[in-house]
Amino acid sequence: MKLERMLGITMLLLGRRRVGAQELADRFEVSLRTIYRDLEALNTAGVPVISYPGLDGGYEIMESFRLDRQYLSLEELRSIIVALKGVQSVLSEQQVGTLLDKVGALLKRSGTAGIADEIASRMIIDLNPWRGDDSQRAMLEQLSQSLEACTAVSIMYMDWEGQQSEREIEPIGLMMRDMTWYLYGYCRLRQDYRSFRLSRIDQLTVLPDCFKRHSMTIQELDRRWQEDDGYRIRLRLLFHPSVKTRVRDDYGSQAIETQEDGWLLVQCEGYKGYWLYSRLLSYGPYVRVLEPEEVAHEVLLQAASIVEQYSSLRHEVESGSVFEAKA
Repeated sequence: MKLERMLGITMLLLGRRRVGAQELADRFEVSLRTIYRDLEALNTAGVPVISYPGLDGGYEIMESFRLDRQYLSLEELRSIIVALKGVQSVLSEQQVGTLLDKVGALLKRSGTAGIADEIASRMIIDLNPWRGDDSQRAMLEQLSQSLEACTAVSIMYMDWEGQQSEREIEPIGLMMRDMTWYLYGYCRLRQDYRSFRLSRIDQLTVLPDCFKRHSMTIQELDRRWQEDDGYRIRLRLLFHPSVKTRVRDDYGSQAIETQEDGWLLVQCEGYKGYWLYSRLLSYGPYVRVLEPEEVAHEVLLQAASIVEQYSSLRHEVESGSVFEAKA
């Protein structure tokens, strides 16, 4: 922790002209005495930190001291800043703020000072869900700590059918896909690797017991599940011209083939299950499933079920009793 803090202080001083001891203490959440000891240790280690007294005083690194930036191009540093700004929207500000200070130090005194602010004024990456649920941010921070320390977590998880179960998970990694966060890990209950949607976790507790880090990586797990032919399915869909904008948002402009009558043909891959059918049904009468037949049949069954649920209301609408009640 001390080494990480000293590195953070060094990077901050490289990126700023002069910083006061109290500001350093506040930023790293330690006492002034600790900051003084860290600065002395940096000097001993060969980092030339100079102190200046007075109202405008503080600490800065000797002008001749430089951080070699030959291994990263300016465009690479731009990409790092954009990515870090996005991560900062979901992780704690101090964690990512320290990283941004380090990257900013690479740009300092190179004619590109202030580039981080310039980029931030032109581009925003916000990884927070639209509903603005702060509990998910707290969950991400807890899981990040668990991943770092290799500690198991206990969760109350709700599956897509609404059934709750308590699970003990050995976390392997976190992934965001389609603006949704997932926890990948080894489930002790199922004795296999699983993915868990964070929005379905009601309770999360970091357990005291540690586990040996798994050789399985999040990349390998994701690739395994994506290549599972039992879930993947090839679709041919026909959309009404009136929903072209949404179809473009969902499937991309290159997937759309506009037919002579204006209808939109989309050929794509999907995954069997609730989310596929819920997405197709959300288009209402403006989509027709051409292939495969089993998907078209399931959409028909679910649409019929919806009609059945509203059959009594339909009778009331036709008889006019609904409008009489509202009046």
